[in-house]
Amino acid sequence: MDAFWLCFLPLLVAVDAIGIVPLFIGLTEPVVPTQRRRILRQSVFTATAVALAFVFGGNALLRVLGITVADFMVAGGALLFVFSLSDLIAPQRAAGLPTDSLGAVPLGVPLLAGPAVLTTSMLLVDQYGQLATAVAVIANMLLAWVTLRFAELIHRLLGVTGTRVIQRVMLLLLAAIAVMTMRKGVEVFLHT
Repeated sequence: MDAFWLCFLPLLVAVDAIGIVPLFIGLTEPVVPTQRRRILRQSVFTATAVALAFVFGGNALLRVLGITVADFMVAGGALLFVFSLSDLIAPQRAAGLPTDSLGAVPLGVPLLAGPAVLTTSMLLVDQYGQLATAVAVIANMLLAWVTLRFAELIHRLLGVTGTRVIQRVMLLLLAAIAVMTMRKGVEVFLHT
């Protein structure tokens, strides 16, 4: 059970469903509620499928490419750091996207299952195994579904400022996880 929580918490920060709430509302504002629910299902299904593909096939991909886990930890940590820093400085915005694929792109990938989730998932597999990581991915995607299902209510309760504060705190935590990941990768380099 400890392995689940050790996987769940970093993925919770990486998914950052609360941070996606304002973007989800903005992107789905012009559509009817039934279409919004379809977009939500499509986004969570897409994100879950992509993240699980990395959980079960990511390490094999690394082996084929000749990349060690330490290499991936340093590169993935650097990528997570840049991602969190860039989103802290200049949040991404999207408008005028076609609603038929809106759930898959950009909501499913790269917003729900972006670089942070994919990198974190692969690193967690190496530390805690595929099962704990896969269960944590699924639990986080279900939590993201619930969060986005009630996005309008959450946005009203937190307000614009509250939502932005939570998003920024999550991005700071993601930056800290990125630094820790790079440090662990360098430690592996030094001990081999």
